[in-house]
Amino acid sequence: MVVGAFPMAKLLYLGVRQVSKPLANRIKEAARRSEFFKTYICLPPAQLYHWVEMRTKMRIMGFRGTVIKPLNEEAAAELGAELLGEATIFIVGGGCLVLEYWRHQTQQRHKEEEQRAAWDALRDEVGHLALALETLQAQIQEVPRQDALEELHAQLQEVRAQLCAPDPQAASKAATRAVSASSEK
Repeated sequence: MVVGAFPMAKLLYLGVRQVSKPLANRIKEAARRSEFFKTYICLPPAQLYHWVEMRTKMRIMGFRGTVIKPLNEEAAAELGAELLGEATIFIVGGGCLVLEYWRHQTQQRHKEEEQRAAWDALRDEVGHLALALETLQAQIQEVPRQDALEELHAQLQEVRAQLCAPDPQAASKAATRAVSASSEK
C-alpha cells in the first residue's frame, strides 16, 4: 500500500469535519444554557424553519388558509440548537469543499504554467535551431564545391606546366628583344 498516494490535505479536511461535530454539540449546549444565545440566535431561525415546514406540509395536504401556531420556547430552542449545529457542520464541510476546489485550481494553474513554459522553451529551441540551420546553409553556399576545387586544381596545374615548359612563341619574342637591344648599342 502506497502511503504517499493518499493526499494529506483530504485527510486534514476529514479531520476538521470530524472535529466540527463535537464543536456543533458544544454550540448546542451553549445555546441551551445561555438566555441571550437562545433568544436571539436560536429561536428566530427555529420559528422560521417551523413556519416554512408546516406551511409546505399544509399546502401539500391541501389546507391553504390555516394559521400556523409557533413552537413553544423549549421546542424552538431545541430545534434552533439542532439547526445551528447542522449549519456549523455544513459550513465546515462547505469550507473544506471550497478549499479543496481552490487547491485543485492552484495545482491546475501551476501545471498549465509549467506546460506553457516548456512549450515556450521548445519554441525558443526550434528558433535557435532554425537560425543555426540557416547559418550552416550559408556557410555551405560559401564553401566551393568539390568539383570546383578539382577544376581549379587542374587549371593551376596547367598554369604551372605553362610556366615551366618553354613556350616557342615566348622564346622567339624574348630572342627578338635581346637582338634588338644589342643592335641599338
